[in-house]
Amino acid sequence: MTFNDLNLIEPILKALDTEGYTTPTPIQQQAIPYLLEERDLLGIAQTGTGKTAAFAIPILQMLDQNKLSNKGPRPIRALIMTPTRELAIQIEESFAAYGRNLSLRTTVIFGGVSQHSQVNALRAGVDILVATPGRLLDLMNQGHVSLRNLERFVLDEADRMLDMGFIHDVRKVIAKLPAKRQSLFFSATMPDDVAKLADTILNRPARVEVTPVSSTVDKVEQVVYFLSKNDKKKLLVDILEDDAIRSVLVFTRTKHGADHVVKDLRKAGIEAEAIHGNKSQNARQRALGGFKSGDLRVLIATDIAARGIDVDELSCVINYEIPNIPETYVHRIGRTGRAGHDGRAMSFCEEEEQPYLRDIQKLIGKQIPVETNHPYAMRGASVPLTASRPTNQPRQKPAAGGGQRPQSSSGNGQSSNQSRPSRPAGSSGRGQVLQRNNNAGPGNQERNNNLPRPGSSFDREREPGTGGGGDRNRFRR
Repeated sequence: MTFNDLNLIEPILKALDTEGYTTPTPIQQQAIPYLLEERDLLGIAQTGTGKTAAFAIPILQMLDQNKLSNKGPRPIRALIMTPTRELAIQIEESFAAYGRNLSLRTTVIFGGVSQHSQVNALRAGVDILVATPGRLLDLMNQGHVSLRNLERFVLDEADRMLDMGFIHDVRKVIAKLPAKRQSLFFSATMPDDVAKLADTILNRPARVEVTPVSSTVDKVEQVVYFLSKNDKKKLLVDILEDDAIRSVLVFTRTKHGADHVVKDLRKAGIEAEAIHGNKSQNARQRALGGFKSGDLRVLIATDIAARGIDVDELSCVINYEIPNIPETYVHRIGRTGRAGHDGRAMSFCEEEEQPYLRDIQKLIGKQIPVETNHPYAMRGASVPLTASRPTNQPRQKPAAGGGQRPQSSSGNGQSSNQSRPSRPAGSSGRGQVLQRNNNAGPGNQERNNNLPRPGSSFDREREPGTGGGGDRNRFRR
């Protein structure tokens, strides 16, 4: 199937050709026909599946085909609400790219910057508004945004919207929407609270699901390292010393933790940048731009800030801290191994994070292989799919290469030659958004939603541990 088979108008087909798109992704193939029939839609898809184009293209076409004849400033006819400013910027850029041959106006509003230019754009008239909840409600309360003429409403990244604590803002906006409208609801995951929210927004929706929530990308090689908290930074440095790893996205649970990982890497002579809600918009855009261009090899990110990152050939994702929400793991590793290409996901698991790992393995339906070929391995560590250890559990297959092997996860220790960890395979992804530098500040900041860690008090601003032993040279060939 090509985009020519989706009954799209010629101006949009030309724009897609300019962008280099010929074959729609599965979610685009499924969603676009439903949306052109003006049906409500519930879309469930992981990152990197092309869902922005799946809703942007039909909205552009329907608005163009139903032009308003009234004079004066254009009323807002389509609203796309998304949780972070990075996502808002990238969605607006996508609308601009796909609608380059149309006479529709698009603008984006988000917090952390002066509202002056945003208000001026709204006064001039806009057909499509992309917004984050906080700034949208603020401008609505000031009388700068009216939704009385709205025809299309999109709630994007709904699961992350709830994770960030925006549920009340979302409900306030929904209460102001016209009853007669087309509603689109997109989420990477569908826990119960997200499903309940969808039920309040959608009217007999078509359902489109690409890559079920419990599945992970088949071509992503997954591996877990059991080690102490104090050894995480040393293992990270060891892994990053392998120049074959071309680009690495490292996830932490907190903004404070991300900054400390950057500090530790720089002390080791490894250049890295962090992206999170406490960074200025200019700093975040510089880091993103450098990472996408390849000038920056290592990017440290929190889950919320990482939404919207779309990088070709992302060779490796590292979970420096195991996420306490199982679906978040699926979303994280979905950033490598895109579009059928190989990739690798490494997870660093300390003892107190093992319950989180067990939940993840239950969700994805398989046990993640354990890598014991490193100097910091915890002897005998294992997290089976169930709480009790299976009686005849097979020994985990080691990664390629040898190494002094501590006791394996099943208790059968072996020793072999020294080497460094196996290199993660490269990958290339299909980017469907453009990148533009925007000057913005730290508005719409992340709201931590971390659960207490089992068996310990949890500090939202905790930092990675320091100290510990280990011989880094053991990784060298």
